Amino acid sequence: MLALANPAPGIGPLKLEVRAVQAMIEAAMQGDRRSLARTLTALENRSITLAEINAIIGEEKSESEHWQSLAITGAPGVGKSCLLDGLLRSWSTAGLRVALLAVDPSSPRSGGALLGDRVRMTVVDDPALKNNIYLRSIATRKASGSVPLIVADMTQFLLSLGWDRVLIETVGAGQAEVRCAAIADRILVVEGPARGDGVQAEKAGLLELADAVIVNKCDLPGANRHADELRESYELGTGTSPPVMLTSALHGTGIEEASNVLLTLPSSGRSQRARWRERLLAHHERKILEAPELDDLLEKLASGYMSLDDVIRFIGDNKNE
Repeated sequence: MLALANPAPGIGPLKLEVRAVQAMIEAAMQGDRRSLARTLTALENRSITLAEINAIIGEEKSESEHWQSLAITGAPGVGKSCLLDGLLRSWSTAGLRVALLAVDPSSPRSGGALLGDRVRMTVVDDPALKNNIYLRSIATRKASGSVPLIVADMTQFLLSLGWDRVLIETVGAGQAEVRCAAIADRILVVEGPARGDGVQAEKAGLLELADAVIVNKCDLPGANRHADELRESYELGTGTSPPVMLTSALHGTGIEEASNVLLTLPSSGRSQRARWRERLLAHHERKILEAPELDDLLEKLASGYMSLDDVIRFIGDNKNE
């Protein structure tokens, strides 16, 4: 069992001892899945930071010509998990090592997550492919976006361990899912044949940021029409139109073609300002949520002792973050 240092009362999460952290990370570097899971849990709970991990393994800058992280988002029920299962099977068969961070909504009472993606992923049970796949479910917890900010650190850690690609599956297709732009190199929007999904994605701004769109369940009526509407919409806009593809995860239709297109997917470059806006907002949110004095500041806000502007200035001026 890992030894824990005893923090002063009211000061942040428990911090792991240096020797325990080093042993755990070194085991993860050697391929031990349990140590990898424990390190990711420590990152999620903020028991350790990415900077502390990099001090042990070294921070390497990858020069890959293709994307390393891909966010997959879409409305509930469009078949994201089943589609991902097909993509993972295709890529792992080709020899790629792919990690999936599946973000599940948290219970407002317990803070726990359903972890439903594990039920739909059959590729992790394939003896010939499971060593090339790593699946991690994560609760949204208190982050306002569907993808917790800590997922960015998890992604960098997985890439530093030698995983070729990291996929990030978000919860739905609402306004909060736009925050995935702050994390991923590329964004894939998955839609169903029903036009309502497209309207919701348009309202959220996801289609504006998409580098590719997949209309899943193409075996159902309305899929081809919706794909054509999306292509026409993109042609009326500015910049390079992202590819719009049709798949059926249930029947395997179009999965191989989509996996080949996605592997070398370039950035659409259609909305760099919007992406950087979301990254700026995510960075600001992280500074607030990771402020060690957050609980105390909330108490002072509730009692009227401080205003919102006072709190923002205090966090911004704090040099001990």
